[in-house]
Amino acid sequence: MKETVHTDDAPAAVGAYSQATTNGDLVFTAGQIPLTPDGDLRADAPVSEQTELALSNLEAVLAEAGAGLGDVLKTTVFLADIDDFEEMNATYAEFFDAEPPARSAVQAGALPKGVAVEIEAVASVE
Repeated sequence: MKETVHTDDAPAAVGAYSQATTNGDLVFTAGQIPLTPDGDLRADAPVSEQTELALSNLEAVLAEAGAGLGDVLKTTVFLADIDDFEEMNATYAEFFDAEPPARSAVQAGALPKGVAVEIEAVASVE
């Protein structure tokens, strides 16, 4: 049975979607961008800082669903510019240093609110 996930520790959904959904075994997150839980957009920050905030938001949503970064099976990273891959990857590796999940990283034509990075995940729920 599908359940929606919501936490005040990550930005609220800004459209017709949930922060995440779960069936109790898997959790699927919405893409997280560098937006603080209070709504402060950090689109002008360096890619490393944008990645850190997006992953912190992702971590908060996963925690609300009963999972953590160590439970992530797959991430998808959307970049406004693929040339930012190395900078994003260096910060990403700080969050997923041991047994990192499978990942796709792609350049998108444009990302919401003009940000440089958006990250979504699929995780198992213990």
